[in-house]
Amino acid sequence: MDARDLHTPVLLDRCIDLLAPALERPGAVAVDGTLGMGGHSEALLERFESLQLVGLDRDTDALRLAGERLARFGDRVHLVHTVYDEIAEAVASVGFTHVDGILFDLGVSSLQLDEADRGFAYSKDAPLDMRMDQTAGLTAAEVVATYPESALRRIFERYGEEKLSARYARAIVAARASGPIERSGRLVQILHDATPAAIQRAGHPAKRVFQALRIEVNAELSVLEDTIPAALSLLPVGGRIVVMSYQSLEDRLVKNAFADASASTSPAGLPVELPEHAPRFRLLVKGAELADDEERARNPRATPVRLRAAERIRPEAAA
Repeated sequence: MDARDLHTPVLLDRCIDLLAPALERPGAVAVDGTLGMGGHSEALLERFESLQLVGLDRDTDALRLAGERLARFGDRVHLVHTVYDEIAEAVASVGFTHVDGILFDLGVSSLQLDEADRGFAYSKDAPLDMRMDQTAGLTAAEVVATYPESALRRIFERYGEEKLSARYARAIVAARASGPIERSGRLVQILHDATPAAIQRAGHPAKRVFQALRIEVNAELSVLEDTIPAALSLLPVGGRIVVMSYQSLEDRLVKNAFADASASTSPAGLPVELPEHAPRFRLLVKGAELADDEERARNPRATPVRLRAAERIRPEAAA
């Protein structure tokens, strides 16, 4: 299996252009915090010939495929099996104290969507797994089997923004009484049967529930909430970070973290801004940048992307 055949990197040229001023430095270090199948990493290593790259992923299949793809770059590549909120520990483990550029391409990867037996895609019948790291944690089947109705309703509301969360939670609890819900096909049928016909015409009834289950299984939002501040702390002045999100909950966390980092902390009423209260970062794009029509036509998975980027302009205050 060739990773190039499975994956078209999203907004590749734009990511490289945004990171370039930081990665053109001699001895620059970049972190691909969501390595996936290595498409973005490969392009960065090709563009910046002296770049050292640290690639992180919790998915062992992704690490294997990306490792094969990036093998030709030899000791310029350092791959780490970890969740990205441990970015600082991962960087330290391969001998670096700071990095110059960081990229996150959030959400479920092409590999995970295309491998039917992972259970991420509601369009394919498969075991209900949904773990990005198949070596640890609860599966989606275990969540569906063990969570009380109130907890299922909560995650469908919070992580899927699903208006029929109560109806779906009730239907799942009723269905599991007659046998375990172990495959995505059965879950899709339960959700379909619980959805009024008029609403079915507005979109697939499983889409938001599957998103919610995936986020719950992988603790995606709580991990991301810790990740962005940890990543920002690794960047020196002139260092840059690019984050691509694919749903509003992720994008909101990134937006808020960047807003905090790029805001002045001067107390109200001060006639001048003291240096220690000046913003630590500046935003590199206005709002969230979207894929253009050409990119969406070439790579449909770019359709929902929201890109944000920032550059450090002031060092952290001394402790």
